[in-house]
Amino acid sequence: MDCAKVESFIVGWLRQMVASAHSDGLLFGLSGGIDSAVVAALCKKAVGDSALALIMPCESHPIDFEHAVLTAEAFDVKRHFVELTGTYRTMVAEMTRSGMKDPPRMASANLKPRLRMAALYFFANGMNYMVTGTGNRSEWYVGYSTKFGDGGVDVQPIIGLLKSEVVELAGHLGVPREIIEKPPTAGLWQGQTDEAEMGFTYEQLDRYISTRQAEPAVKERIDRMHRASRHKYMLPPTPFSPETGLPGVIPEGD
Repeated sequence: MDCAKVESFIVGWLRQMVASAHSDGLLFGLSGGIDSAVVAALCKKAVGDSALALIMPCESHPIDFEHAVLTAEAFDVKRHFVELTGTYRTMVAEMTRSGMKDPPRMASANLKPRLRMAALYFFANGMNYMVTGTGNRSEWYVGYSTKFGDGGVDVQPIIGLLKSEVVELAGHLGVPREIIEKPPTAGLWQGQTDEAEMGFTYEQLDRYISTRQAEPAVKERIDRMHRASRHKYMLPPTPFSPETGLPGVIPEGD
């Protein structure tokens, strides 16, 4: 991959998106991981001091906070800190008190990216900034994102890059080595990693997307996740047409 050309293309595209939306800048969540670090570098190059990072700990591992700060300092990106742990715990406690006594782990875990997205849009609405996503092509293919959480954004600058390509671009952009080399995690719970949760490695996933070659068990799992996640990237189903409204004739029921 020609990283210089990819960088130039994405930076130019981001500038076009900001201009066409009459926006004043770009805003993104900085998690301490490689994807958000790459996005931070690209946004800074695209809009300079009109790039803003939100660092939003939510029962997060301290090293993720340290790496988020390290990224912001490495690229001289303005940042705000929004501590969401207390809000998260209050919401879980209130919802369990109100009815769901023993929520599944994923129900609680997915609340974290949804809270982060609410915080991002609070700032974006107040500043006329665009919320910039950090999803990559590999995650998109298998739906490895939270609906209306990290998947709910205005622009997705690296969605066309496989995870391996994100790593390559990170090296080109100067992302700190410790961030490039640490195991990818969504920070959903302590000890959680992307690859352990998905059940295959990014190397296996990227190879399958690129070549359609994988071990049978890996292929079956990737295909199943791909099919099951299609709803995340489509408009909600409706029996009516958004353009024309009610159909001319509604069949009567039995």
